[in-house]
Amino acid sequence: MFVFLSKKIAIPHNLALHVVSWNSAQGWIACGGESGLLKVLKLESAGEGGAKAGAGQSNLSMNQTLEGHQGTIMVIAWNENFRKLSTSDQNGLIIVWMLHRGIWFEEMINNRNRSVVRDMKWSSDCQKICIIYEDGAIIVGTVDGQRLWGKEVKTQLAFVAWSPDGKSILFCTLNGEVHVYDNEGVYSHRCPIHCLDQGTEGTVAIAGIDWYCGAPASSDSQAPTLCIGFENGRVQIMMNDSDDKPVLIDTQLRCTSLKWDPNGQTVAIGGMQSSAQSGADREVGVVQFYTPSGQHLRTLRVPGQNLRSLSWEGNGLRLALAVDSHIFFANIRPDYLWGYFSHTLVYAVLRKERSEHVVVFWDTHNDEKYTKYIKHVTHIKSSDDYCVLVTKADDASGQYIVIVCNDIGSPVDSKYLHIEPTHVSMTNTHVIVASEDVVYIWMYRSSVTKQTQGELASAASVLGAANKRRTEMMFHIDESFAPGSGMHDKEGFVPPAGHAQDPIACVAAIESCFMVARESGVVQRYSLPHLSLEARFSVPC
Repeated sequence: MFVFLSKKIAIPHNLALHVVSWNSAQGWIACGGESGLLKVLKLESAGEGGAKAGAGQSNLSMNQTLEGHQGTIMVIAWNENFRKLSTSDQNGLIIVWMLHRGIWFEEMINNRNRSVVRDMKWSSDCQKICIIYEDGAIIVGTVDGQRLWGKEVKTQLAFVAWSPDGKSILFCTLNGEVHVYDNEGVYSHRCPIHCLDQGTEGTVAIAGIDWYCGAPASSDSQAPTLCIGFENGRVQIMMNDSDDKPVLIDTQLRCTSLKWDPNGQTVAIGGMQSSAQSGADREVGVVQFYTPSGQHLRTLRVPGQNLRSLSWEGNGLRLALAVDSHIFFANIRPDYLWGYFSHTLVYAVLRKERSEHVVVFWDTHNDEKYTKYIKHVTHIKSSDDYCVLVTKADDASGQYIVIVCNDIGSPVDSKYLHIEPTHVSMTNTHVIVASEDVVYIWMYRSSVTKQTQGELASAASVLGAANKRRTEMMFHIDESFAPGSGMHDKEGFVPPAGHAQDPIACVAAIESCFMVARESGVVQRYSLPHLSLEARFSVPC
């Protein structure tokens, strides 16, 4: 993915912002800050703003100041199904706003006058809201203002989160513990925390919690969805509130906010990072992007002295950041799955309702489309006449399938792999697949001339077992082998016990050779079709 800053909106009178929240359904942006500042904005759509909006100008189709708060706005919560906005300030005042004829009005006001509201969250169906106060008071109510139940716990509270099914509520305490209750207020258990160093549990404050409640984030329904982040930059991503083997991340930030994108495929973690500059230590705003498995995708640096809050647009292509007295907007360019060959555009789109990808083969000359439904598509690459799809096997084996297809989407040949493909390249004769430390080479065609599916099958039968070694090869990136020694055959390959110290960063291939680049800047060039290491050089990076 690629991320870049695209817009900046200044807040009047240089009032510092504390929170920003983007309504993913209707596109309204609520921001709150000092002296009761509360505004609802809406950016012009591409159709409204035309070329000027695309050029980065901050054109607004809605810009309303909501008056009613006196203290600093601390919490903003949208109810997207009922088009309501709930806000609270440092004095404990809660206001529920509703939209009438294009103007936001107060619908309900509540002031407990005893403590500050630390967090408010609506359940995923937007029927219930849970409000927590710093002094340990908990209130759960309905969308029309009816109080369902209340409770007071003997600890100070900081954050709250509903489970996706609405059956559990997670309460984060000020000292960094996470307690799980059912939706009637009955205590269940403590959420295990594994991302902190031993002995620091209960001493590090939580910076944010977000439990993705949409449809499955990917075709892998087992992807973790509960993200808990601490102020010291440690983060864990869990399958559920009892997960004993979460994904652990050290962001190297003073974390202030975190949020899943609307698809549950990327978590954005914002905060401040120490930066030694001009001999003096100063902090810079940084947003780190990770997958549910903990893979780091991108780092975005943001100008300003204090990044306090972030929120995603409904389509997941923009991010709003509350920095000092400005709202910054970052554009997201995801890594799309696509390829072009033989006048055919092939692309894959995730259908969340079906938990699988729809793969479309579009003949651009005849304007004909052929559609296939495939689960767990991870890569698409193409050559002149064929494309290759990499998918994860739909079973518990953990294997991956490499499938070569023609221009109408019919499989020509396929192979199974036990390594996780992170990088893929394709030529007219070979498919190159690499994990972090292992490279796999498959000669799927014996010549560059175009062959039909039947010709490929007959070629495979002619090759037979005697020449099978020539079609599939595999080796470890640190392995040194003699040309023609045979020790790089797939069948005889033994996977390494540990991980490589210098992982593979990318691969690229042409007909006569392929190159493997590593994170340190080392690039290794190998010959094709007879595999041998031709050169090794270093790129300063």
